[in-house]
Amino acid sequence: MANRPVALGAALAAAMVLSLMAAGLLPLFWHANLGAMTGADWAALRFTLWQAVLSAIFACACAVPLARALHRRRFWGREVLIRVISAPFVLPSLAAVMGLLAWLGPAGPVPRAWAGMGLGPLDIFGLGGVVLAHVFLNLPLATRMVLQGWADIPSERFRLAQSLGLTPLATFRHLEWPMLRAILPSAFAAIFLICLTSFAVALILGGGPRATTIELGIYQSLRFEFNLERAARLALIQLALGVSAVLVLAFIWRAPEFGAGLDRALPLSPPTGWAWDGAVILAAGSFLFLPLAAVLYKGVPSIVDLPQGFTAAAARSVFVAICAGAMAVIAALSLALARTKGAGIWTELIAMLPLGTSALALGTGVFMALFALFPPQVIAVELAILFNAAFALPFLFRILLPACREIQANYGRLSAQLGLTGAAEMRVLFLPRLRRPIGFGMGLAVAMAMGDFGVIALFGGQDQAVLPVLVARLMGSYQMQAAASVTLWLVVIAFALFWLFDTIGGRDADA
Repeated sequence: MANRPVALGAALAAAMVLSLMAAGLLPLFWHANLGAMTGADWAALRFTLWQAVLSAIFACACAVPLARALHRRRFWGREVLIRVISAPFVLPSLAAVMGLLAWLGPAGPVPRAWAGMGLGPLDIFGLGGVVLAHVFLNLPLATRMVLQGWADIPSERFRLAQSLGLTPLATFRHLEWPMLRAILPSAFAAIFLICLTSFAVALILGGGPRATTIELGIYQSLRFEFNLERAARLALIQLALGVSAVLVLAFIWRAPEFGAGLDRALPLSPPTGWAWDGAVILAAGSFLFLPLAAVLYKGVPSIVDLPQGFTAAAARSVFVAICAGAMAVIAALSLALARTKGAGIWTELIAMLPLGTSALALGTGVFMALFALFPPQVIAVELAILFNAAFALPFLFRILLPACREIQANYGRLSAQLGLTGAAEMRVLFLPRLRRPIGFGMGLAVAMAMGDFGVIALFGGQDQAVLPVLVARLMGSYQMQAAASVTLWLVVIAFALFWLFDTIGGRDADA
């Protein structure tokens, strides 16, 4: 059983999550009227599902050839490229939108060249732009999942296929397709869930009656129409979609079953197919890196000519991100240790609960609950910290739980014989060996919080802007050069904080 400090920490973490869920859900059930669905509500539901399905399909379809090419080829800088490919997944959504607008916006080079060839106007706004941005943001996640699936196929299976003289098509059918059949449904469901709750992308590239997501409808109902009934109704629909997606993901996930191998390296860079693999890597790299290069190109000329309010917004963003990251690490570590020490499955359920919900949907309920007492703007920063910590919790829990279990399996008996308990066990046994995953998890949570836009946009006032909100305001007033410079600073600060905490965690960490 978990010792008293661990049990207390897990209880406090569980109380935080459950209190947030209750405070968000109860007002929604009180205000919502599901029987009053309007045509605009049905349109938002259809668009939300359609864009999420298309985004997941295209991201997974593009990830398969990219992951296969990266698995088959060995070249200088390959490991660096694989790590850098993950950058868009932790990139603030507004930065991705800014990069895509630089290339595909009305004044971008691609639409001008398109029109110059007499092919008519090329419009990034609407369904196409939303799907393109979601593919850009989620292709790295799908690629890493599929690439891990290829790496999990024992090299002996490929050696056997070569010795039997199997054709590439036969090798794909017998080895690679079974892995993809197990991995792709999980990747699809995970990306579908992420796109369901995407807010910033729909706000900038969507909009209008035919390109409004549920989350965008919630925001418009609260901030502009103050229609509490419609906001509550849409929030409940969004939560139902998220919970359904999580349940589907839990049921369909399974690991490929190839058995154990001898951990011998696969022959590197087969002589055939190199042109195709190179073209795939080049195309994917260009798609992922050109928008980032555009943010750099647009932002550098005015990087020191910053708009009014930048310093305060940057300081507020860093404060919210670090506080939310620290709170998420403490909560995830407490729940992971409690589970490792023998606590029930409830710890995992509590930790994963935010994954099936939406920050903006829950924030709508909290907004309604607080509005009857005092203006929510009074505690907007505190709410932003709480929401970002809660929604980073599932990711950090999954990072820390395997590490805690490994430490307990390797050293638990020795720790018991030495009488290490409570704070002494944490200081001597767990924390030195958890520095690396804690540092990585803290960096991930801070980077995610730096790019958060929905919660603070819902609660914050004019004088409580964070960097993503400042970028949106500048874009709304057509100050695109200033928006580009602030976006560049947002990306630099987010990645610097991620690198800092990941480096601190890995420095002299005990393996």
